[in-house]
Amino acid sequence: MRQFGIIGRPLGHSASAAYFTAKFADEKLVGHAYAQYELNSIDDFPELLRLHPDLCGVNVTIPYKQAVIPLLDRLSFEAQNIGAVNCIRRMPDGTLVGHNTDIIGLRSAFDELLQGDEPEEALVLGTGGASQAVQYALAERSITYSLVSRDAAKGNYTYDNLPCEVVERSLLIINATPVGTFPAVYEVPRIPYAYLTPRHYLLDLVYNPPLTRFLDYGQQRGAHIQNGETMFRAQAVASWRIWNE
Repeated sequence: MRQFGIIGRPLGHSASAAYFTAKFADEKLVGHAYAQYELNSIDDFPELLRLHPDLCGVNVTIPYKQAVIPLLDRLSFEAQNIGAVNCIRRMPDGTLVGHNTDIIGLRSAFDELLQGDEPEEALVLGTGGASQAVQYALAERSITYSLVSRDAAKGNYTYDNLPCEVVERSLLIINATPVGTFPAVYEVPRIPYAYLTPRHYLLDLVYNPPLTRFLDYGQQRGAHIQNGETMFRAQAVASWRIWNE
């Protein structure tokens, strides 16, 4: 049996299990299974591995993309530079290797959303593990960015002191937080949406629901919008490739 799974908390929004279960059925991969492992603490991860010796590939989601790193034996080049892990391969000798496939998904998402346009300035909502990959992807494109955080020590701005003119000139805005994720679909990042224009691009890393309030508000202002579906699928393909190298 080859077992795979995802760790995080909560996991009710995740489509990973459905995606890989369908993949195993479509490709007639007998002896393959994918499960959700909702851990109360990242400290529970070693015990999960002990209880599931056939678990050879793990996806990692909020809130453990950074917290899991000390429990791994080594990191890929990009995971080390990004400072976050969302994919782990358990080698035959038990070694745990951390990778970041979010960056692969983000490259695809940016290509699809921007269609060759390159905004000079971006605004990133959130400073967690997903935000780390967003920042890396923006740096690759030489796009200047500012960070918005609930914690004044982690971002350039907090949601309470974000200037309207920053939103107005930041033509690319990325929601790298879980705000608006199912089941809390009525929640939305607190930014001044009245300053969005048809020149703006909004990317929400959330894919469930497909149209978050963040994207809906942008759409109402004429902005170009995209949810996290493209990113999700591209990073899932990359995870599968890593687990089978």
